[in-house]
Amino acid sequence: MTTVQQQETVDESAWPRAGAPSDEVLFKGPPTLSRRTIRTTTVVCFLAWVFSVYDFVLFGTLLPKISETFGWTTGEATAIATGVTVGTFVVSLLVGPMLDRWGRKPSLIVTTAGAALSSGFTALVGGAASLIGVRAISGLGYSEEVVNGVYLNEMYGKSRRRGFMFSLVQSGWPVGALLAAAFAAVLLPVMSWRWIFLLATFPVVVILIAGSRLRESPSFVALKRTRELRKEGRDADATRLAELYDLDISRDNESGLRQLFAPDLRRHTLCLSGAWLFNWMGIQVFSVLGTTILTDGKGVSFSSALVVLILANLAGFLGYLSHGYLGDRIGRRTTIIVGWTIGGVVMTAMLFGPNSAAYVIPMYALGLFFLLGPYSAMVFYMGESFPARVRGIGSNTAHVMGPMGAVAGSALLSAIIGLGANATTAAFVAGALGMFLSGVLMLGARNVSQDEDDEPAPAAAVPAA
Repeated sequence: MTTVQQQETVDESAWPRAGAPSDEVLFKGPPTLSRRTIRTTTVVCFLAWVFSVYDFVLFGTLLPKISETFGWTTGEATAIATGVTVGTFVVSLLVGPMLDRWGRKPSLIVTTAGAALSSGFTALVGGAASLIGVRAISGLGYSEEVVNGVYLNEMYGKSRRRGFMFSLVQSGWPVGALLAAAFAAVLLPVMSWRWIFLLATFPVVVILIAGSRLRESPSFVALKRTRELRKEGRDADATRLAELYDLDISRDNESGLRQLFAPDLRRHTLCLSGAWLFNWMGIQVFSVLGTTILTDGKGVSFSSALVVLILANLAGFLGYLSHGYLGDRIGRRTTIIVGWTIGGVVMTAMLFGPNSAAYVIPMYALGLFFLLGPYSAMVFYMGESFPARVRGIGSNTAHVMGPMGAVAGSALLSAIIGLGANATTAAFVAGALGMFLSGVLMLGARNVSQDEDDEPAPAAAVPAA
């Protein structure tokens, strides 16, 4: 893996921004990346994630207004939202192979552009079918965080604060969610929902321009060259280059999916995928449908539930930073296991405890802290837990189980309530139990070494959120 301060043999200036460095430069080993390069890459990835989340959340926020325009019932709108989720899942599958074949930088540009296109085209939809088709493109924006995890993992290398640095990037989720809610609240009284979606495309243009000026990950450049050397019959040179960049190319001639389910990665892939699926059941129940659970299950007033939504984003932001910090010190896998397991216990205590707002609201916020926060460790952990040859498709295969978990969570919640159970019991089975199981499943994931460089990461590399 490329490190930020690993070798002094070659400076990044020897690596051109466009094209590939010469073999003479490549075989000197990974370049020393400057503070400016790390800082710029971090900020662009942060902004790309913010506006990908903005587009993703804006759709849910404005769906009632869209339904009014087309005269959809609540049931029809729910069915359309489910269709959008399935479309998002299908499009998201493209990102993993793209990362491993096209590269990290091109994937960043494509996924960010996908968020812009989904926003812009949503402004032009004429009905349910076109809306589902257009919003499926948002699967690219949803997977932008996977690109960040893979790309920044290789750019940060073994910096001792790499997890915390990434947690600031990952905190773009609550930032983007709050921006979506704020812009909708401010602009809806003065303009149509179509214009709000259209306006969301313009900031992304600036991000795309900035992204086009980033450098490709040196690890991916080396991986791509090893493939070329093998095709040229220079296996010894390919092996030597792979050793310089700590790349495992032993199975690089096989398809990505076949490698993921080979004996060395099968359990890891299945456990990660299961953890994403079960945890997103919890996200669907407690984050997306949080107001319903609080009002119907715990008797909290609707106005108080709206306050909780604001607290949810604050809890998520603090959770990202805290779990990113802990991940650097006690290990990311351990941090995820502890966080999600505690989160399941806290949400269970919230559901079956007193119904007073003074108890429910703090417990709910604490539960969201442990539900959302571990994702800053999880996304970065995925990038370092798969070999570089399948780092993209491996991370994305687990990641795309998120939308499926959301569908499963909604379906299970509805089914249990339909059988006559109350909202509290249904939320426990569909949400809190899923959170707890996601932590347990992580016990089966790989325990990755987190060796660190002695040189600390530059403080300037961290963006202000």
